[in-house]
Amino acid sequence: MREWWLLVGLICVPLMAVYLHIPPPALSPALQKWYNSGESFNFKGSNIFYRDSLGAVGSSDVVVLLHGFPTSSYDWNKIWSALNQRFHRVVALDFLGFGFSDKPRGHRYSVFEQASVVEALLAHLGLGGQRVNLLAHDYGDTVALELLYRSDQNRTGHLTINSLCLSNGGLFPETHYPRWLQTVLKDVSLLSPVLTRLTNYMMFSRSVGQVFGPYTQPTEEEFWDMWTSLRFNDGNLVMDSVLQFLNQRAKHRDRWVGALTSTLVPLHMIYGPMDPVNPHPAFLLRYKYLVPRSTVTLLDKHISHYPQLEDPLGFLNAYYGFINSF
Repeated sequence: MREWWLLVGLICVPLMAVYLHIPPPALSPALQKWYNSGESFNFKGSNIFYRDSLGAVGSSDVVVLLHGFPTSSYDWNKIWSALNQRFHRVVALDFLGFGFSDKPRGHRYSVFEQASVVEALLAHLGLGGQRVNLLAHDYGDTVALELLYRSDQNRTGHLTINSLCLSNGGLFPETHYPRWLQTVLKDVSLLSPVLTRLTNYMMFSRSVGQVFGPYTQPTEEEFWDMWTSLRFNDGNLVMDSVLQFLNQRAKHRDRWVGALTSTLVPLHMIYGPMDPVNPHPAFLLRYKYLVPRSTVTLLDKHISHYPQLEDPLGFLNAYYGFINSF
């Protein structure tokens, strides 16, 4: 019996070692094109990927796109061309620890730093003194609220925010229900390093698929693009560190929700109601109660947590309706 277990161990250990060092998948043609269309700039020793596109002639409007967790700026690919027809400049970035940006291990990731990354990028692009429109999703919503706080509350911000449009972000800890794996990883338990290494495409696609609507699921190619951008630069190994934003949301709720409820900046919320992370109607009732001056677009009942990917036309129509209203 002892020899049998020893044999199993001798077989499993090298197999596990091989598994844990599986190289990241190659970029698809679509993802490669996105990567080739971007550039990077240096933020405190880390390379930050971004795209900056010149669009509509005769317009001076700038829109800055802030993506969600655990994906990247590629989340905006379905509406990128359309936004370029409306705005003079369309800017998107991969936050530190995401997408094609650097993903340093052992780093203390924070929403505050990500807001500073956005400010540094716009300064790098010569847009520091220009009024900008922020369009955010999920994790990007919280980064946008920190930028709003800096601009409105303590006047230390380097952006002048012309408008803010949010979408399906966990703004209120009391109405936010992260996935089970996120809850485990955010507490940086002893299991975290093991779980981040064991996370594979099947686990990832299953988890992400649960936050899309039943009729708006990503294609196999789209799932692979999401997974590939996560695995780029070994991003799966820093997920537990990045997920500290969940704890930061709770700790700094008054700061960020306070900025949202007190601002005079034009606000809009685009919301997919099938979202299991920010469920309907609890989330929307809370939002309307706390932010009564904001306008809201409630998308089709089958749209979930990624509205810009699940219903790009509906998302665009909602955003254009907002941005053209003031």
